[in-house]
Order: sequence, then C-alpha cells, then structure tokens
Amino acid sequence: MQQLLQQVVSGLADGSVYGSLALALVLIYRATHIINFAQGEMGMFATYVLWALVTHHGMSYWPAFVLVLALAFVGGVGVHTVVIRPLARAPELTIVMATIALLVVLNGLAGWIWGPDEKVVGSPFPNNSWNVGGVLVSEQSVGVIAITLGCVLVLWLFFRFTKVGLALRASAVNPQASRVLGVRVPWMLALGWGLASVLSAISGTMAAASFYVFTPSYMQSVLIYAFAAAVLGGLESPLGAVVGGLALGVTVNLLGHYVGWIGSDLQLPVALAALLAVLLVRPGGLFGRVAVRRV
Repeated sequence: MQQLLQQVVSGLADGSVYGSLALALVLIYRATHIINFAQGEMGMFATYVLWALVTHHGMSYWPAFVLVLALAFVGGVGVHTVVIRPLARAPELTIVMATIALLVVLNGLAGWIWGPDEKVVGSPFPNNSWNVGGVLVSEQSVGVIAITLGCVLVLWLFFRFTKVGLALRASAVNPQASRVLGVRVPWMLALGWGLASVLSAISGTMAAASFYVFTPSYMQSVLIYAFAAAVLGGLESPLGAVVGGLALGVTVNLLGHYVGWIGSDLQLPVALAALLAVLLVRPGGLFGRVAVRRV
C-alpha cells in the first residue's frame, strides 16, 4: 500500500505538469478551435529565459519567475498579433502548419542561442520530504501540484467574475455576436494567447525542475502527454484538462511500476492506447460533450 501511494503521489506531480500545459492547449482550442503545436516550445523558451536570468544575471528564482511570466504573456500576445491574426481567414490547416513552423523556429532558436547541451535550472522548492504514514511526499511534488491547482482557481475566478473574462469567453463562443455588442474580439483572442503562454511557461519551468536537467527538446514529450490529457478530459473543458493530466500522470506511473514489461519506453504508447479506449466509449472526453446536429 505504501508503494502504491508513493507512485500515486509521484504521478500527481507529473500529471500537474501535463495538466498545466493541457490547460493552455484548451484555452487556445476554445478560442480558435486550433491545436497550438508550439505550446510546449513556448514553455521551453520561457524556461531558458529563466535559466539565463538566474545563471547569468544573478536574479533569485522567484523574481525571475515572475518576470518570465510577464515576458511569456507579452510573447503570447505577440505570437497572436504577428502570426495568428493575419491568418484569421485562412484554412485551419494553414494555421496548424504555422504553429508547427513556430515549434521548429523556437526549438532551433533556443539551441542557437543557448546551445544543445543540458542545463540545470534548479527547483524553486526546498529539497525536503515529509514522511506521511511511510509515504515520502516531497515539497517539490506538493509545490508543483499547488501551483497547477492555483492556476485553475485563478482562471476560474477570472472567467467567472471579471468583465474581461466574460468578454473573452463570449469572443471564443460567438465572435460575430461579440463584435456587435462592442467587444474587441482580436484583443480578447490575443489576451487568450497571452494567458496560454503564461501557462506554458509555468508548465515548462515546473517540468525542468522535475527533470533536473533540460534541453531544447525536453518539452516535446510533455506536449504529447498534455495533448492526451486535454483530449481525455475534453478539449473544451479546462477542468477536464487538469483532471485528465492528473489521471494520466498517475496511470503512467502505476503502469511503469507494476507492469514490468512496459518500462519507461512503452509508458507513452500504453497511455495513448488507454486514451483511445476511453475515447471509443466517450468520444468527447470525460468532461466534454458530443455535439449532435440534426439534419
């Protein structure tokens, strides 16, 4: 039982990283019905900026972290303004290809600026653990889970109780009607990209702290897990994205620990197979709804 609980705790920490990036994917999808394949690389680039601020400019972690989140927000707004908004009338496939191109550009740019070798950014949390009934719970795991749940709470309050949040929701659901009511839809969508970029930065920095080392490609596997989590929870459900991430993290850890033939190499294929099985039963995901159109 102690081993089981230990794997669950570790899985929740990993799942929090997947869930935060899945939440960013859901925000973009709800606003534009497009999957941003560069979401993970945006988080990776933000992590490198954090590493540079801490390592080369002598900043302490948390002030640098706050500055990186602000820069990530500006970067997300800039990506929407420069790359996505000019393609607003283009086919969806064109926008998807643009996000893939952005993925390649950010990955190559990070390798060109900072080099391909492994970097260490350190953890923002103390390297201590609590012994709870024989289960070691690290402060790192608790901190990552708390930050992810805090993001969910802040976003829920923002979308539920602020005029800007309501305008952003309206712009995503019905842009034409929102324009008639005076909502500046392009600015609302840019705000959504900025918030998604902040979530990517949080996911990237937390993943780098969990992995201890990172390279320009370290977020690509996280993106696959995050996409699986978003689909599992429902691509239009922010809560489902986080729940899907937590469930996926726990499932992958349990499979890797208790099913000997899976190991680390087959964790992702088996997790995706389990995802496929769930979608065959609920195509809209655990929290999604399947739209039925009567002809």
